[in-house]
Amino acid sequence: MAELAPRRSRIDARFYIGHGAADHVKELVQANGATCVVVGCELSPAQTRNLEDVVEVTVLDRTQVILDIFAQRARSKEGAIQVELAQLNYLLPRLVGRGTLLSRLGGGIGTRGPGEQKLEVDRRRIRERIGRLEREIESVRRSRSQQRKSRERLPWPAFALVGYTNAGKSLLMNRLSGAGVLVEEKLFATLDPTTRLVELPMGMRALVSDTVGFIRDLPPKLVAAFAATLEEVVEADFLLHVLDASHPEVERHEAVVREVLDELGAGETPVVLALNKIDLVPEADQRERLAKSHPDSVAVSALTGEGIERLLELMAGKVAEGRCWATFRVPPAEGWALALLHERGSVEAQRFEDGVYVVKALVSRRELGKLSRYLAPEGD
Repeated sequence: MAELAPRRSRIDARFYIGHGAADHVKELVQANGATCVVVGCELSPAQTRNLEDVVEVTVLDRTQVILDIFAQRARSKEGAIQVELAQLNYLLPRLVGRGTLLSRLGGGIGTRGPGEQKLEVDRRRIRERIGRLEREIESVRRSRSQQRKSRERLPWPAFALVGYTNAGKSLLMNRLSGAGVLVEEKLFATLDPTTRLVELPMGMRALVSDTVGFIRDLPPKLVAAFAATLEEVVEADFLLHVLDASHPEVERHEAVVREVLDELGAGETPVVLALNKIDLVPEADQRERLAKSHPDSVAVSALTGEGIERLLELMAGKVAEGRCWATFRVPPAEGWALALLHERGSVEAQRFEDGVYVVKALVSRRELGKLSRYLAPEGD
């Protein structure tokens, strides 16, 4: 195995890394007996083809490697659909890019060679398959939407676990809820979201969903393919951002996750920050630096249980921050509003007065908006 990091002031249109660097890669391939070259960025179809012509082995770009890893991790039908859709969308323009080469296999003026004929068949089949998968993804999205609507009727707020891949989200999920989520020291071990009920202090409860890990420069094809899964992040009331405190690039990982959240439209969602794997940071001065650079965080170890109680307290506090006391005047005919207050809020007092129910309750901002027309004037 060998590594090359060429420096260029601009991207080379033909080879991305430049012809000289491509020749150097070929020398490394021959010297090491390599069968594959991995490029740490996304290449155009033409750049991939040009590099393969020079180095004479298979060239994989960053997106293809990620897609291959995703394909290995996909266990559910939903995950497999999402990965296959992303793979086919990635493959289609690269298949088209070889049309000229394949057409040279035969044919004459006014005809198409057998290679081009096969290419057209492959293109049509891929597009038909993409269409079927997109319809299945839309069905998954509708199903998840119905599931979320069902959860919205429950009296519990929703947290989404987010973080850089391999930050320990699934192990933390198991520690918080006993969910039994797959835990492996692998990139993208979790592709399918899992939702469980977690007991919080002060008699509160919350729904917590584990989600796919993020990476820098998340390929747009993956964001599009996993839209149904990532909606769990967008629709959550709160985010539980898990950082690997032991990683040397913890600050960069935090910035990447925040950037992805902004791209998804979840940048303004309230966040609880957990510095996970603190058991791997034994040095007191390093722990102190982490605490100073992340003043609103809590240091935890999903493996040993250190700091979990404090994390649950922070989560409960975040839920309490999102609630406020209000008094409502609900007519008897509007029983759904009364039921909502009892299901989603904490009712302190209720009385029947002047033909309406007067209810004082602690409710979330969301319920306050739904019941705004029943708000009693101040002083009631």
